[in-house]
Amino acid sequence: MREQQFDAISLGELLIDFTENGLSGQGNTLFEANPGGAPCNVLAMLTKLDRSCAFVGKVGDDLFGHVLRDAAAETGICMDYLLFDKNVRTTLAFVKTFPDGDRDFSFYRNPGADMCLTENELPLDVIAHSRIFHFGTLSMTHEDVRNATYRAIDCAKESGAVISFDPNLRPPLWDSMENAYAQIEYGLSKCDVLKIADNELEFMTGTADFDQGAAILWKAHPNIRLLNVTAGAEGSYAYYEGRRVFVPAHRLDGTIETTGAGDTFCACVLNYILDHGLSGLTEENLREMLAFANSAAALITTRKGALRVMPSREEIETLL
Repeated sequence: MREQQFDAISLGELLIDFTENGLSGQGNTLFEANPGGAPCNVLAMLTKLDRSCAFVGKVGDDLFGHVLRDAAAETGICMDYLLFDKNVRTTLAFVKTFPDGDRDFSFYRNPGADMCLTENELPLDVIAHSRIFHFGTLSMTHEDVRNATYRAIDCAKESGAVISFDPNLRPPLWDSMENAYAQIEYGLSKCDVLKIADNELEFMTGTADFDQGAAILWKAHPNIRLLNVTAGAEGSYAYYEGRRVFVPAHRLDGTIETTGAGDTFCACVLNYILDHGLSGLTEENLREMLAFANSAAALITTRKGALRVMPSREEIETLL
């Protein structure tokens, strides 16, 4: 890959995750305001690994919008291309955590500033100078931001960037699951690197068998060069040039929640690609990649939130 201004750029949502954090003296649920948003979480992990990153998106010109901008900038992400909307508020998500660490989301986004980014607001010259462009589907739920996402993908592809896609399916944010399916299909048709969760793979292929699901996606989208499936506490799979590699997950005591685990995993995969490229990867390469990514994902599940608390390389290597 060519030397560019940034190692990675992502486009999408930047929001506040209000996560449960105990009870008040009156017995009311307390919520902690954690900076979040999957595309920016990915960049936060990459900056921990000493990569240069920039974020493209929009927040409200309000208290939360400025908190988010400052929090992301503190991690080392370039936030020069974050826009502030004076008319629409920053998107909020309230996260209910279950005993096993899984979550349920309630979004306040009707509208939210992140969905108001338009095509003519894109820093195309910057997007064209990144080694990796990463996106998800929350920037594809509504027409304006969908068109902006399409244009940004095209710009990145034309410049020779590696295109990374994580569907990050959130059903409550879609007007219909048919629309969600169509937009994920679009993302699949454009990406070089895919990170997809087990439930998303089943949604898109109709099968819970990972090998069958991967084969279905590859047949429909031969542009996908590296396909990674995350299966939570079970582990992760890499499908590459007809080969399949599985690495079990690390199971740590003290799991709090799984917010950001997939984003952390995704970032570690992208970091490996920045080091090794996408050509000629061996099974040993794929095992090494998955083991590092699994370890990082396990560590983030022991912490509240994600963006501000990504693990360091030293923590990940110690766990390995």
